[in-house]
Amino acid sequence: MPRTSTTSSPQPSGRNPSASEALGPDGRIEPGKLHEIPARQGRALRVATGQIMQIVNTHGSQVGDFWCFADGDMTEFLSMEHLRTGLRRLSPGQGDGLISNRRRPIMTLLEDSSPGVHDTLVAACDSRRYTQLGHEGYHDNCADNLLMALSAIGLRAPEIPAPLNLWMNIPVEEGGAMSWQAPVSRPGDFVRLKAEIDAIAVISCCPMDLLPINGEDARPKSLGIMLET
Repeated sequence: MPRTSTTSSPQPSGRNPSASEALGPDGRIEPGKLHEIPARQGRALRVATGQIMQIVNTHGSQVGDFWCFADGDMTEFLSMEHLRTGLRRLSPGQGDGLISNRRRPIMTLLEDSSPGVHDTLVAACDSRRYTQLGHEGYHDNCADNLLMALSAIGLRAPEIPAPLNLWMNIPVEEGGAMSWQAPVSRPGDFVRLKAEIDAIAVISCCPMDLLPINGEDARPKSLGIMLET
């Protein structure tokens, strides 16, 4: 007899407005308008083939966990392990394709006004990460923000891929050690990404406030998002 699958989509361990406050109906936003992604929350949007999306580090010190899925087939997504293999380095630069788990560009990084320090190694923070760091009770986290932002536009992620951590500064030191440092980006820095296929993009304003990855003050802030006309 055929085996019955017990696999189900991951579910968030808590709730914040990411679950209900979408940027636009069905994830479609007005081109040319800068939208805010509130601190500690996530938002999802649809990006059509050829459209250019701009993500703005409004305050300069905020990390944005970034995911991208194929619209219509959520089993294809931006994959850090495939990206590093394709690039043969740890972080993308201007002109690089952002590679999916099917080894094709899902987006292209057209422009980066920042020094180009981004992370492809660190998994999205989740409730267990904050427990390990000594936090008691629920803490907003990027993994839940991804799931809630997708649910707000009627979608579910089949899994939680490792994100492209925009502006996250995790230098790899001699001997392979990693350290968690404040971003080197500046207020108003941005990245411009062109969709190579119809895509669902998700950005989480990382809520980490126990380490200095969102600046020396460890205070999460908002990001901006815009589809160019």
